Amino acid sequence: MSRAEYSETEMIKKCTLFIINNNRKSIEMKKSERIIYIIFCMLLGLPMQSQPRHVRGDVYTNSVNQASSNSSAHKNKSPIEVDHSITGKILCGYQGWFNAAGDGSDLDWKHYSNGGIFAPGKCSIDLWPDVSEYGCDQLYETSFKNADGSAAKVFSSADAETVDLHFKWMEDYGIDGVFVQRFISNTTNAKLHRNMNKVYDNCFTGSVVHQRLLSVMYDLSGSKRDVVANTKRDWKMLVDKYQVNDAEKTNILTHKGKAVVAIWGAGFSDREYTLNDIIELIRFFKTDPVYGNCSVLLGVPTGWRNLERDCISDTLVHEAIKLADIVHPWTPGRYNSLDGVDKHNVSYTLEDKEWCDKNNLAYMPVVFPGFSWYNLKNGEAPLNAIPRLKGDFFWRQLYNAISAKTEMIYVAMFDEMDEGTCIFKCADNPPVGTSPFATYEGLPSDYYLWLTGKATQMLKKEMPLSVEKPAYK
Repeated sequence: MSRAEYSETEMIKKCTLFIINNNRKSIEMKKSERIIYIIFCMLLGLPMQSQPRHVRGDVYTNSVNQASSNSSAHKNKSPIEVDHSITGKILCGYQGWFNAAGDGSDLDWKHYSNGGIFAPGKCSIDLWPDVSEYGCDQLYETSFKNADGSAAKVFSSADAETVDLHFKWMEDYGIDGVFVQRFISNTTNAKLHRNMNKVYDNCFTGSVVHQRLLSVMYDLSGSKRDVVANTKRDWKMLVDKYQVNDAEKTNILTHKGKAVVAIWGAGFSDREYTLNDIIELIRFFKTDPVYGNCSVLLGVPTGWRNLERDCISDTLVHEAIKLADIVHPWTPGRYNSLDGVDKHNVSYTLEDKEWCDKNNLAYMPVVFPGFSWYNLKNGEAPLNAIPRLKGDFFWRQLYNAISAKTEMIYVAMFDEMDEGTCIFKCADNPPVGTSPFATYEGLPSDYYLWLTGKATQMLKKEMPLSVEKPAYK
């Protein structure tokens, strides 16, 4: 696309992103970059710095607001009132955990590799990303080959431009935002924590530039008994840097006027931490005078209500849930057909929702497009273990959730290629060779982004409720 083809709004966003990225560089800009930076600031009426420095989240927000208000397209217009409540929203989980050799993270092919190897016959992803919209400097060559013999390429979540593209897709298809996953077990490893912070910084910027909503989801999987101290320390860092507990920030997801923070992993049987640890964290997020005043979403097992299946048999589970604000049962892999989807709706979703209503709790069910982890499991699990059925499997879950009068839905996941649950753009012609890959069954690479956007319209009553999925246009 040439410069002349950009709309004014698009140019504002590109200039703003450029300014944000250059403001937060820790090294000296090149002279040519500095000149461009100064010109952009002058055109948009933004303050300039004599030297680049790291900026806080409020500067990101102010940059976008100032850029918009200084544009002639926005003059004489009232400020847009942003609805950042979780009610009426469909949000995705965003892993952001893919690294590539050469991306500066020193984490090699994290989440692409299997047993430290990312090569034909050994990898951990079952879907291959469609990289046709990524810039050349955002792509990393692999030893996998396309059908024409060319080297297959992948992206890294550590690159700001890549994450910005993902948030642009969310904006393009009307997806409200994401819960950015933060694994507490990674906070004790300096290299992993540094990379996780870089990805979050990319996400925060992307959410501002593309006006999407953002929340932190603390995944406690793999955590030890030091989970409380590690979580508090990490959260305090995020609040100090980005003010993520400030419900006035228009990119921060809220519930009942308070910023939402999620704790995932309460009540599962294979954990070293305890329910009392969970309860302490809930109280911290809700009541701490500096770092609290949040609404808490609690990720729980499918069998949480009757303390069955994947849930421990301990009534303290219910006590912890009642201290939270939003109940979020995990369901990927719990059913594998349209019939299973409908049975789950009757036996779980409807009754879970009724229990939550009686206890003045919000309810956020999980939906997923399909499931596949053949490569991650070294061929010991089937490819396409839970078939997508060309979108029928995904749409039926969305339809059932909205029919049950749920007011918020979580899509697992935006970008998880490891377990084949991603909805972002994936290749219909993945690399050939000894590693098999699933596809979107001949559907356009943006199909699940588009379908999620349609479900959002259905949840917001902008289109009729229908068990039949809409025709792709």
